[in-house]
Amino acid sequence: MSTAYHAKFFAYELTRYGGYGVERLGRTLFDASVDLNPHQIDAALFAFRNPISKGVLLADEVGLGKTIEAGIILCQFWAEKRRRLLVICPASLRKQWELELAEKFYLPTLILDAKAYRERVSKGISNPFVADEIVITSTHFASANANDMREVQWDLVVIDEAHKLRNAYRSSNQMGQNIRWALENKRKVLLTATPLQNSLLELYGLSTLIDEHLFGDIKSFRTQFVNADSNLKELRARLLTFCKRTLRRQVTEYIQYTERRLITQSFEPTEQEQKLYEAISSFLQRTDTYALPKKQRHLTALIVRKLLASSPLAVAATLETMRDRLIAMRDQLPQPLDIVERLIEEVEIEEELQDELMDTSTPEEDDGETTINQTTETDENEQIEPPIDLQKINAEIEELNRYAQWARNIGIDTKTRALITALDKGFSKMAEMGAAQRAVIFTESRRTQSFIKDFLEANGYAGRVITFNGTNSEPEATAIYERWLEANKNKGRATGSRTVDIRTAIIEYFRDHGQILIATEAGAEGINLQFCSLVINYDLPWNPQRIEQRIGRCHRYGQKHDVVVINFLNKKNEADCRVYELLEEKFSLFNGVFGASDEVLGAVEAGVDFESRILDIYQQCRTPEEIEAAFEKLRDELDEKINRRMVEVRQKLLEHFDEEVHARLKVNLTGAREQLNRVGQMFWTLTKFVLQDHANFDENNYAFDLIQPPQHSILPGHYRMVSRGRETTDDAFLYRLSHPLGEYVLNTGKQQPVPMAHVVFDITNRPARIALVEAWKGKSGWLCLQRLIIESFEREEYLLFSGIDDEGHSLDHETIEKMFHCQGNTLSINSIPPATEKLLAAEAQRHKEATISRSLETNNRHFHDAREKLEKWAEDRVAAAEKELKDTKERIKQLNRQARLATTTDEQLTLQKKIQELEKQKRRMRQRIFEVEDEIEAKRDELIAKLEKQMQQRTSVEPLFTIRWSVI
Repeated sequence: MSTAYHAKFFAYELTRYGGYGVERLGRTLFDASVDLNPHQIDAALFAFRNPISKGVLLADEVGLGKTIEAGIILCQFWAEKRRRLLVICPASLRKQWELELAEKFYLPTLILDAKAYRERVSKGISNPFVADEIVITSTHFASANANDMREVQWDLVVIDEAHKLRNAYRSSNQMGQNIRWALENKRKVLLTATPLQNSLLELYGLSTLIDEHLFGDIKSFRTQFVNADSNLKELRARLLTFCKRTLRRQVTEYIQYTERRLITQSFEPTEQEQKLYEAISSFLQRTDTYALPKKQRHLTALIVRKLLASSPLAVAATLETMRDRLIAMRDQLPQPLDIVERLIEEVEIEEELQDELMDTSTPEEDDGETTINQTTETDENEQIEPPIDLQKINAEIEELNRYAQWARNIGIDTKTRALITALDKGFSKMAEMGAAQRAVIFTESRRTQSFIKDFLEANGYAGRVITFNGTNSEPEATAIYERWLEANKNKGRATGSRTVDIRTAIIEYFRDHGQILIATEAGAEGINLQFCSLVINYDLPWNPQRIEQRIGRCHRYGQKHDVVVINFLNKKNEADCRVYELLEEKFSLFNGVFGASDEVLGAVEAGVDFESRILDIYQQCRTPEEIEAAFEKLRDELDEKINRRMVEVRQKLLEHFDEEVHARLKVNLTGAREQLNRVGQMFWTLTKFVLQDHANFDENNYAFDLIQPPQHSILPGHYRMVSRGRETTDDAFLYRLSHPLGEYVLNTGKQQPVPMAHVVFDITNRPARIALVEAWKGKSGWLCLQRLIIESFEREEYLLFSGIDDEGHSLDHETIEKMFHCQGNTLSINSIPPATEKLLAAEAQRHKEATISRSLETNNRHFHDAREKLEKWAEDRVAAAEKELKDTKERIKQLNRQARLATTTDEQLTLQKKIQELEKQKRRMRQRIFEVEDEIEAKRDELIAKLEKQMQQRTSVEPLFTIRWSVI
């Protein structure tokens, strides 16, 4: 069996800071419930490569798991007790981040929005951003609360969808400026699949978010990298220091992707349905109605059109809401919520769309261009509601009431009936592929969700349909949740958050008992449905990124079958058909292995601009010819945005050589597996030693039954160690290093009393051979273990074995560590001979000094890299000024040539005046260059002095134990 000395070493080894390469990530990779993908480990190691770097840009293609990469990094910071952590992402992704970090990394999180902010203030928390959890907040909220954010000494900030802030360097980009200022000098990880879309200046903008000294100013960047004689080779070399991009084709050896197969479910509305659509559409196109408030006309029209395409019942209820608002206006009655808030509540419109459509901030571009949102919303905001015309408002009330009654009288519409046909087609494909007979149906309305659930229950699917939305407050959902809580009350799976746990409960119920899941947009964020391979877009969004996210719930890593995507299409609606063509052909969303490419998705920004353009067409075009012309124009604009030349530049700058990537991924995969095995073996051995009187162990399955918990806060029950390649059963606690029981075991191991003793290591009876230890069989000697801590750019912790045999020969660290992977017995001993003690102490001192020297050498490299970065920054700044001077000299030469050839006195005088003015400019520029050089040199020296101060080493040594050893 193992000894207290084994336990002490393993406990300290499993919790120590620092290390290099995969070794550093061992604990994090072991604890995380994620499959081991080498490119994700590679990205995490890239982020940790330089402790004085202010951050990195992780720019893997879509679908490679940048969230997992950031999760590994966050988990490592958390394990190292650096816990001031912040995630900034679009509002629509906050829940996904919360679930990913909770389910895959067991990290506590706090979603900080306006409500949570107010609650924390009311509890007396002066700065709500200061929390004991990882703070997750939206990009808009972060910008609005930049002052609070700046006050926190963040250990790490993750910015997802970072390309949205690529104009942060512009003074007009208020949101980007706020976030950049708030996070100045903080370490950051930026995530984006589209780091470069239309202009090289986007790379400059992203670099300034990380570190303002990666390049010079915007002038010098333009001079060196954007102009006709740009130096792309130098730009690539610079990018490689902070930007990491992996392509999907580079990892197909490790990740097997399935295909997407498209089925279009066409339907033709009845005459009554079509007439209703045309009547409401015509109403929405009118610009003088009370029903669509001037200040929110754009967003209101968008919501009503979504519901109009969804179901008659959904639009009927919305029309009644609009009618009731007009009645309240007419009768001067109070209204609890404005119309848009009420409609948003009913339709579950995604928050990101609300934020961006309601945004009236200054345009991003300095050249006066205005976005669609701004032209629409800002202009409307400036309009004033006219006085109420009673006759007109009564007519509108009557009209809305008529349309609502008309919609309700339709009953079961053609589209709903077509759902049975679509399910039959889909399930038939599932049978052909041998896939489970499960389908997820997406709708944009909770009312439609409820309506089609009732319809399916009445048409052959009774008891097999589950709904999933933003509230999950339906009685069936609550019942599923309560049963799940009861079944898992003693298994440690409940998080205590109803929002998180009810989602888990519903998804597990769908997986184990259900056949059809009907999900709304807001409800489906962040869920993993890889066990389902049929996606039905009952309501198809206009936003291509939303569609990609929907399909990505099922078409993801771990999916074993091709994913069938069924889209509903109204054949009588000309605009619907054109939108569908655009989504299918231009964005390639529905067929193939990967779906939409990142450069194509990136071309439409957040998708909101694209939706706005589509809405404009629906609102303004009345004839098929107008619709066709508008879509043709939009198609041409997309072609311009998806710029072939920029694709080539992106490849040259951001793609690494396949051979280089392949070799590194292979090394990381092998190293990670070895490290996981090492961590797992040490943790298992330590657990058996500490809990030997508390539990019954199952060696074959790395599981145990905890009979007598060592602490009141730890529950008894069946525990299974987290492991890859082995199914995790729901009836067991997932035992890991960060579990309360795991932490108890680690702390107990560290506190083991370890007086001097004789430990006999048994290599003979070990099932697997260890050649290094076998070489010492039959020999004895002495060894000691010391803990060395070095504080420099960051904290480093080392466990150093030093050993000798009885003949005075040294043992290396690896050999001694391998001894501790053999069973051992302890014999008592009195003392160490003085001569041996002196020899062992000298050996330990040598190891300590060698380790400190290696650390200093590594830090010297980091210092050199940082110094080189600052030198280049200084050169960039000067180069821009010198280029300006050179251009001015060239201009003077040209004017002198023109003056010599001038035929009139007036012409000569005009040219001489220009030359004199340029000569003055030239002299001013020369003087400015000297000033810039002095200014930059002073700034560079100041930054280098700071680095030198950080680099100074502070060391401490703690002896852990000394033993006599023997190998038998």
